Amino acid sequence: MDKIDNLLIRGVEKIYPSKEELEKVLRSGKKLRLYQGFDPSMPNLHLGNFVGLMKLRQFQKMGHEVIFLVGDFTGMIGDPTDKSATRKMLTREETVSNSQTWKEQVSRVLNFEGDNPVKLMFNSEWLDKISFKDLIGYTSNFTFQQLIERDMFQKRLKEDKPIYLHEFLYPVAQAIDCVIMDVDLEIGGSDQTFNMLTGRTLMKALKDKEKYVLTTKLLVDAEGNKAGKTTGNALFLDSTPENFYGGIMSFPDEVIALSFELLTEVDLEGNEEKIKADPMGEKKRLAFEVVKLLWGKESAQKAQDVFERTFQKRGVPELEVKKINSLNLEDALTELGLASSKGEAKRIIQQGGVDIEEQKIIDPNFKLPSNKDILIKVGKTKFVKIRSCI
Repeated sequence: MDKIDNLLIRGVEKIYPSKEELEKVLRSGKKLRLYQGFDPSMPNLHLGNFVGLMKLRQFQKMGHEVIFLVGDFTGMIGDPTDKSATRKMLTREETVSNSQTWKEQVSRVLNFEGDNPVKLMFNSEWLDKISFKDLIGYTSNFTFQQLIERDMFQKRLKEDKPIYLHEFLYPVAQAIDCVIMDVDLEIGGSDQTFNMLTGRTLMKALKDKEKYVLTTKLLVDAEGNKAGKTTGNALFLDSTPENFYGGIMSFPDEVIALSFELLTEVDLEGNEEKIKADPMGEKKRLAFEVVKLLWGKESAQKAQDVFERTFQKRGVPELEVKKINSLNLEDALTELGLASSKGEAKRIIQQGGVDIEEQKIIDPNFKLPSNKDILIKVGKTKFVKIRSCI
């Protein structure tokens, strides 16, 4: 597989209008202008964003002009994709604040310097200036039937839930981005297909130009749940190497092969056989490769050492606590910093999140043993060994 084949196959779900047409353009030697947009609905980029960044990285390495677009305007509207209810609209201050550290996070994957730097752009630069007259002109290229056909809108109609007019304008605004930046290609997750094809429609109508769309695979398990969820939170790019490594180690075995494809640059030949033979070893290799790409080899080795010491070998940190026998479990979690308050400690315990010596304890008033060292586990990642001082 040569570089262009790899570019068009690895991590790719579908290409519009077709893989063959985009391949023809690439093999002609033409350098494309392409982008992916990211809405700052939260201050941290997550694992799903990382998938798109890796595809942009491939294009940048091959000399194409890459744009990292911050949707500080569209982020105020809120992308209705897969939403069963209207999203809360954000203020400009919120979208600007949320994206403040994005360049720093993205620079671990993309290069903003050198001979072919990635361009950082904000769509408020042009969308803020669009008049009502301009908006009518843009929307005249779409029909109501085109926009209402979205699955989530159809679902809301059946459930008699409201669909607000501004939600129809989100894909229109994204389409305007394509036209203003005059791109040849847009990249996004397969769940963004509708929005990206809307831009293709507008580009043809206003510029009589083909805009290719490349959708990337989603990192999901067999049930369709997004991988990278640890104790209810996504893996964020501003996390620590240790947390990222540990989060990947919590992935189900069934997504290891897909994760290698989407999150690393390693050769995939023979990967399936390696995973079947040694899933734990390959998951550790996956975690190491991802952390190495984001933070470097030294950080990856340290993260692996921490994981092996803390989770595999149970080499948990020891903490000496005086008069431990006088504390019930609720008080102990608070004093040890394993919960921020007694209320949180009680909730964690009652929800079954605490084990003592590998036995689940759901009574907040449980008395800790005073005559031996004990191991307390909170959730999947917090371990504390307490040495009795009596």
